Amino acid sequence: MKKAKKRLAEDFISLLTQTHLEIKKAIERSARTTAMELLGQCQEGAVQLGNMIEGEEGEDAATIPILEDYCELVYQIHEALLSEQPTDGSRIYDALCRSLSQIQESVQNDIKICKEAVFLPYKASMWDSLESVWQAADEDPDWDTYVIPIPYYDKNPDGTFREMHYEGDQYPDHVPVTRYDAFDFSAHRPDMIFIHNPYDDYNYVTSVHPFFYSKNLKSYTDRLIYIPYFVLAEPDPDSETDLENLKHFCTVPGVYNADQVIVQSENMRKLYINILARETGEDTRPYWEKKILGLGSPKFDKVSDARKEDLTIPEHWKDLLYRPDGSRKKVILYNTSVGALLEEGEKMLKKMQNVFQVFEARQDDIALLWRPHPLIKATIESMRPQLWQEYQKIVNRYQAAGWGIYDDSPDLDRAIALCDAYYGDGSSLVQLCQKAGRPVMLQNVDIL
Repeated sequence: MKKAKKRLAEDFISLLTQTHLEIKKAIERSARTTAMELLGQCQEGAVQLGNMIEGEEGEDAATIPILEDYCELVYQIHEALLSEQPTDGSRIYDALCRSLSQIQESVQNDIKICKEAVFLPYKASMWDSLESVWQAADEDPDWDTYVIPIPYYDKNPDGTFREMHYEGDQYPDHVPVTRYDAFDFSAHRPDMIFIHNPYDDYNYVTSVHPFFYSKNLKSYTDRLIYIPYFVLAEPDPDSETDLENLKHFCTVPGVYNADQVIVQSENMRKLYINILARETGEDTRPYWEKKILGLGSPKFDKVSDARKEDLTIPEHWKDLLYRPDGSRKKVILYNTSVGALLEEGEKMLKKMQNVFQVFEARQDDIALLWRPHPLIKATIESMRPQLWQEYQKIVNRYQAAGWGIYDDSPDLDRAIALCDAYYGDGSSLVQLCQKAGRPVMLQNVDIL
């Protein structure tokens, strides 16, 4: 039974206890009609409670026959009062309380609480940062799980919302998706809520719907858990350079508001703690040490589990991955990041065109799989609109030429499993490819 339903059952039993006392008082002052009306309410309530328990636990639930005995007792007392038989308020009260005590004991011991875990991804391509945690909870019979993709918005330069995006139809078939507007958070009040977007209203480019800001979600759960949607190069937690460079990942609303934060490694945990203790005072270190857990990233789990033979490959990719004789080409995963485009601008566009020229000339032996960062469009279009137009021309030419693969799907892990090596900008894909045993080369925008 869900926690909220069991709480309702327990609250109703408490209400019946008070009603029994009123029945006793009514009998003692000879207000038989009042006592019978109260008994009728007890009968009706017990039936409703039984229907709820049967609906949640099945008709064989141990509490059902005990409720039936209670209803029979209430009926007999009602009939005795109706026929004006001599009645003793104290004895009736004691009998009702004994029967109710058996119900209360059965509800407490025979009905197990089924806990609820809610997962709130926003971009389907980032679902891998939550998936293995969801799988573990979903396989546990004591947990009910809900995957609820949430809407997000691109932002205008002035911070106002532009178009809304909802990617609930882009999740794998084995993941049951619940619509965000079909789940009542107040009624469910899940035991745990997992998020992977920590920014609330502090992201200049995109924003999840304000209802799903971490500062609001805290009021709907006993435990809000933040797991980053990215992985980073392993830091030295005592390095001043690393502390400064990674500070902006740690000092975000999701970290402050979450009850627990799960990061990719013990070194990353120590870095978070060192940064947060500096920001909020050294006396807060024990708090952060308890809150930040270095249990690993689900993204690593996903990469480790992915196998080439299990992949679903689009038909139009196969002509690019295999030679006419059926032999497989080497596959290079080419990744371009948001940061490189923003920092290098036109120079980065020239670098990309040069890369495509090199690989196009070697297409008989090498298949290039280009996977741009999923937030490039929203970021560049908002912050550098002129650059976006030139970038889009390159995308269109690449796709029209047809010699390479363009992958903007949510399935990051397919790209990693398919590739033989990584080339491109520094990003979390570097760590994931290294975890998968793929060689990595970072591109240098100054070398053509």
